[in-house]
Amino acid sequence: MSGIERARVESEFAVDGCAASVDFEPAESTTAMFGGNSNWRGPLWFPLNYLAISALERYQQFFGDELKVSFPTGSGPEVTRDVVAADLRRRLISIFLVGPDGRRPCFGGIERLQTDPAWKDNLVFSEYFHGDNGAGLGAAHQTGWTGVVADLIRGRLGDGASVPQMTDVVSERSKP
Repeated sequence: MSGIERARVESEFAVDGCAASVDFEPAESTTAMFGGNSNWRGPLWFPLNYLAISALERYQQFFGDELKVSFPTGSGPEVTRDVVAADLRRRLISIFLVGPDGRRPCFGGIERLQTDPAWKDNLVFSEYFHGDNGAGLGAAHQTGWTGVVADLIRGRLGDGASVPQMTDVVSERSKP
């Protein structure tokens, strides 16, 4: 996703002469081990991210500012959990916003959705999203779970603000 660099991590090990490895898959599954793509929901699956944000916010309410974590992990600077939650919220919302390049990450490389005036402002709530670039994958129109982005935008910021105002507030809150 925009401006995020991440090193690929792969672990190899052997057990009883059988070599195995674990690696990161940013999108579609490369193995049929768990049913292929029928069970793989990618690293960017809204229900889990939504629950993580909710948990971080609850921990912040309980522990307050006394408990801090290194963010990003291992970077050194420590922040409160509400800062981590706000950054995750901002990143999830940004998948649907038009970026500096004039494109929405959620539309990936689908030119019709990116540029056609009849389509470019009609958001599609995909089942899950590519972990590196935010492109929507899997089934489209998964408003049952990906629609929780509306709560990420509106539910935590109060009523009455427009979407651009709300995303500006989220961006401001996520700055360390």
